[in-house]
Amino acid sequence: MLTGFGLLIVFVIAIAILLFTIIKMKLNPFLSLLLTSVITGFMVRMPISEISGTISAGFGKTMSGIGIVIGLGIIFGNILSEADATQSIADGLLKRTGNEKAALAVLFAGFLISIPVFMDAAFVIMIPIVKYVAKTTKKSMLTFVTALGVGTIVGHAIVIPTPGPFAVAINMNANVGMFITYSILVSVPAIFVGGWLYGKRFKNYPAYVGESDETAATCTNIEEKSIPSYGLSMFNLLFPIALILFSNIAINFIPEGTGAYELIKFIGDKNIALLIGCFVSFASLQKYFRKDLGTIVIEAAGSAGLILMITGAGGSFGSVINASGIGNYLVQSMSDLAIPTVLLGFILSALLRISQGSTTVAIVTTSSILGPAIAATGIGSPVLVGLAICCGGTGFSLPNDSGFWVLSRFSNLSVKETFNSWTMGGTIAALAGFAVVLILSFINSTVGLPGL
Repeated sequence: MLTGFGLLIVFVIAIAILLFTIIKMKLNPFLSLLLTSVITGFMVRMPISEISGTISAGFGKTMSGIGIVIGLGIIFGNILSEADATQSIADGLLKRTGNEKAALAVLFAGFLISIPVFMDAAFVIMIPIVKYVAKTTKKSMLTFVTALGVGTIVGHAIVIPTPGPFAVAINMNANVGMFITYSILVSVPAIFVGGWLYGKRFKNYPAYVGESDETAATCTNIEEKSIPSYGLSMFNLLFPIALILFSNIAINFIPEGTGAYELIKFIGDKNIALLIGCFVSFASLQKYFRKDLGTIVIEAAGSAGLILMITGAGGSFGSVINASGIGNYLVQSMSDLAIPTVLLGFILSALLRISQGSTTVAIVTTSSILGPAIAATGIGSPVLVGLAICCGGTGFSLPNDSGFWVLSRFSNLSVKETFNSWTMGGTIAALAGFAVVLILSFINSTVGLPGL
């Protein structure tokens, strides 16, 4: 097989092929990732008999770690959305702020809702309320779109149980509880700087007057129909996350090998915590459903299918990259050049995000490449490198990103306005989050941090 500097050349060509097939040939990322995996295998002179097996092994390994989580996560999000718990959370946060801080409420509502619900869906759920708030507060729509857009993309790209960051944690072999803990430390400054402080630049822009009375009517209907309380909705949203965090903290104070230790570790497992969360949400919110649980699960399965395929194919590509030695060579080369692995993760993820548009493809692919290499070499913290990767996939949204057009169309913004609000705000959030990762990395290398 190929060795030395030639591996780096193959890696660059492989990324170019991946981007060409997605951007120019308009292939679905699933097919592009598999095709690139096969071509990469030939370029590194991998025995033909091993190429297919390496691809399958990478797909299977990724699915064994993240497959159940993706399915349960989407079901969980569908349950909250169907019961209008997401609407209740947004409405509850908005009611707890005055006009001056309405954008801050929109920011945190978008952030929280996008954790169980994908960014695009979270934005669509929130936008009628946001338009209504912008109209009643007589503020620029750009202020609220920046807040909502940044809040939703950061929750989507960085915080578990969203499938993307969950896959990153698994690929990096990182402790899930620690990943959640530090992702919150990274996310809060990111959304505050990119969604709140940056959004203030639009305060002198023309006030939003509304397109018609349709938005107000939509919001009125939302308020009139029966929806779960804010407290109940927040409880259900945070329950599985709290289970995982509680387990990771509690097992440090219980003797290993005891029944209590095994039980707490069991309920804090990512799959079990989400499964319990689904049943708790169904039991407490079922009276607000308009559909039965079977229909909700079927709809979730439809949404999960392509996500599972793309995530698994990302694992296949990463498997070929690492079986060829490219991953180890890349990490070792950056180490020899004194380039921190967190910086490498951020840059590679950002480049993939810029080039092909998808946050999930960018962070899953990057973590599939770097995860095994870092585990083998011990260079860098899996949690911090994983978070750097997630930050890299957060910003830099261009017109090749479907989210760019979702935000533009539903907000009725021009391309220039979408760039100014969503692209710039998200990029600033990504850089702010990465700055926090660098600070944490420095502290960890100096005095050490728990779980890293």
